[in-house]
Amino acid sequence: MNPIANNIKQRLSLREPLQDSLDIVAQLTQALSLNKEVDLASELEKVKAHFPTCTDFERDFVSIAFSIATGVGKTRLMGAIVAYLYLQNDIKNFFILAPNLTIYDKLIEDFGNPAYHKYVFNGISEFVHNRPVVITGDNYSSTQLSIDQGGANVRINIFNIAKFNSDNKGSKKDGVSLAPKIKRLSEYLGQSYWEYLTGLDDLVILMDEAHRYHADASKNAINELKPILGIELTATPFDEKGKQFKNVVYEYSLAQALSDGKFVKNPAIATRKNFQKGSLTDREVEIIKLEDAISIHQDTKNELEIYSKSNEVKLVKPFILVVCKDIAHAKEIYELINSDTFYDGQYKGKALQIDSSTKKEEDIEKQFVSLESPDNEIEIVIHVNMLKEGWDVTNLYTIVPLRAANAGILIEQTIGRGLRLPYEGKRTGVDKIDKLTVVAHENFNAVIEAAQDPNSVLNKMSFVEIAEEDLSTKTIVVTSQPVMVETFVKEQEKINVITNPQDKQKAQNNLDAKKAIINALPNFNSLPEVRKVEDLCKEEVKSQVIKQIEKNLSEGQLNIFAAQIVEEAKVVYDVMVSEYKKNIIEIPRMDLVQGETRAEFKHFDLDIIEFNFQALEQEIIRLGLKDKQVETLKAKSSGLYGNPIKLIISELIDFPEIDYDENADLLYHLATQAYEAIKSNISNEAELPQAIFQFKATIAERIYNQMKKHFILHTTGYNKPNILPFQKIEQWSFSSLVNAGYKDYRDIVSPTNMIPKYVFRGFEKACHFEYKFDSKAEQDLAFVLENDTSVIKWLRPAPNQFRIYWDNNSKRYEPDFIVETEQSIYMLEVKRSDQIEEETVLAKKIAAERFCKYASEYTSVHQGKNWEYLILPHNEVSRTVSMKYLSTMFKG
Repeated sequence: MNPIANNIKQRLSLREPLQDSLDIVAQLTQALSLNKEVDLASELEKVKAHFPTCTDFERDFVSIAFSIATGVGKTRLMGAIVAYLYLQNDIKNFFILAPNLTIYDKLIEDFGNPAYHKYVFNGISEFVHNRPVVITGDNYSSTQLSIDQGGANVRINIFNIAKFNSDNKGSKKDGVSLAPKIKRLSEYLGQSYWEYLTGLDDLVILMDEAHRYHADASKNAINELKPILGIELTATPFDEKGKQFKNVVYEYSLAQALSDGKFVKNPAIATRKNFQKGSLTDREVEIIKLEDAISIHQDTKNELEIYSKSNEVKLVKPFILVVCKDIAHAKEIYELINSDTFYDGQYKGKALQIDSSTKKEEDIEKQFVSLESPDNEIEIVIHVNMLKEGWDVTNLYTIVPLRAANAGILIEQTIGRGLRLPYEGKRTGVDKIDKLTVVAHENFNAVIEAAQDPNSVLNKMSFVEIAEEDLSTKTIVVTSQPVMVETFVKEQEKINVITNPQDKQKAQNNLDAKKAIINALPNFNSLPEVRKVEDLCKEEVKSQVIKQIEKNLSEGQLNIFAAQIVEEAKVVYDVMVSEYKKNIIEIPRMDLVQGETRAEFKHFDLDIIEFNFQALEQEIIRLGLKDKQVETLKAKSSGLYGNPIKLIISELIDFPEIDYDENADLLYHLATQAYEAIKSNISNEAELPQAIFQFKATIAERIYNQMKKHFILHTTGYNKPNILPFQKIEQWSFSSLVNAGYKDYRDIVSPTNMIPKYVFRGFEKACHFEYKFDSKAEQDLAFVLENDTSVIKWLRPAPNQFRIYWDNNSKRYEPDFIVETEQSIYMLEVKRSDQIEEETVLAKKIAAERFCKYASEYTSVHQGKNWEYLILPHNEVSRTVSMKYLSTMFKG
């Protein structure tokens, strides 16, 4: 574990893909020379040894690329890399390239404004009093002078590639050729800024949206900078000719992000039900699309408001992006939305036209850059072509392409602009808050087909591929047997090579006797005489075990050496009981189940302030492009909706805690109050049943959220279990890579996201010889347990080892580790530090602690060891800690 990288990951709260990327930077910068004059072929081999997808730097200097999906946080990763290279390698000079003016302006804020909420160095204490200085394409002369005089530690040059290229072009004045601006001698420095940059011996270049810098002109200009290292970041690792990057060392694709379901919105496509363009004019289609976008927008807005209040978090104000054909078209749409005829003027003053004809107006620009602010009243942004990288707002929820658009472009470009999530960049678990909707009536079917293409960005898990002969990703199923079983396998191998028949049969009988004993012992844990493993040595128990072995050998296919095997079993019995005890942890067997639970809601009056709904018009279908989930929003009244109060009640009883028979009076009371509140806010009472039908789920959820505050749960807790003293150690089954699928547990694996792919060996204290781990923290803990002298044995339990139930007995808890020391047996759970207080973790903790309580009560009576449960934060587990430290620090 690199302590500086680990510290930065924690301070900046990097998401897992960004943590893995920083680990790679740390690993490679330790291996690379980091000099201007290096043997590129030699440096390439160093990178290829760890990352075979990197086959060519494609530049005149060492340059590695990270392919990371839009919305995951590439800018934050750049900040982490700058901080790491300074703190670890004392690198002070950085050059960041932006592909356009939007990203250029954003990067200046991100890296240069500590007051900005997205400032990338928040949490880096070394930058508080001596923060990095940002040098831009507009101030490099004067800023460089002040830096030289003030002695700033870190200097970050940020240039827009367009300006960068233009500043590299010469010009003429009065017929005299002038040097390109960036190469002219500076009156302040006495040398050209270009010469200054190229003369730096520690310049690192970071390329945001790196696919923009693979054209020959850009590559040549960048090569002239002569940096010691290049870091390239992109979501699309292809050059302008469609050729894949050859220097990718890490990939986290959009398909991976969608599959993980953590860091980006879930994209969906929407159309009006039964939509047919037919004789409709383009203008009429546009109006339908806008109206449907408003309906979806209002629904999302309501959900965000509910979520904000229910969870006491910031209110997120969503907005709609309308993409037009040209400036004239944008003006028409702007005037329509601002007219009295469009929703009775409801969106007057809430639409913003932002394009080359308006962008220079100060008020419009101010509104545009503050779209995420709850105080900003803009709900609709109209633009000709805002589909550019770097526009990283988190509250874009609905996109309406009004211009003709190819289905593939809609998916690959349009969707990418709205994938960012507003709540700390993570999904909330609320479907409508985690969803981005593209309204595309005439393209609906085409988009669905394009989205289902296996090579679509939504489905293709990896765009970075290595040659077929280098592939080693095929897997096989591996069974990891308990130590005793594996010992028998090795003993059988020795017997197989014995040449003397008499000696061979004698050895075989001895082995068969040992197997028979070990297989039989777990079945005798229920005898009254057996309260711990040692009790198996009692003569009355031994005689019963031998009888069972004799019976087993007589059943099925008769073993002609059965009598000899039984006699051999009598001889080796005590030794095998001792071996059995030595190779297992005495885990009490119990079925820990929860008792009957009864829920009760106290009577109360509804707070009606949230119940203000208006009927929608028509019906809209929305299909999730990744999860294929279909939603329907009603948008036109049919008038046949049934009893509105019963509609609300039918939605309420879908919540698992609400029992109709026990709460009927309360449900009618609350539903009636909601009905009256909605009725009082609707001007046209005829639309009341329609409004309730359309928003019945939202109405029910708002009532339910209030009911939860008056909810009492009566539970009897866990039933006291019947306890048996021990159980057999269950076998593991998992997949392993066909080639190079095994690692020694002491090996350092990088990037850390590769750890779950390997099977680890080399254990001497464990109850199995092979395990897989889900994280670096788990592998590090295994290292600690193997090398800590206080640990006698440890186990990574198979999924079916324990019968500990939780969540009303619907789920079974699977501990991460069981550890035996001289005094105690510990049940360990390794969790990300930010997940320890999550509801599910705490529920499992209650179950595990109850198991340990019952286990300790049993063992205290029968001279066994005390059981304890520990939750270990991942950032507290390292190879240098001890079991005593962990048990002391995190004892419940």
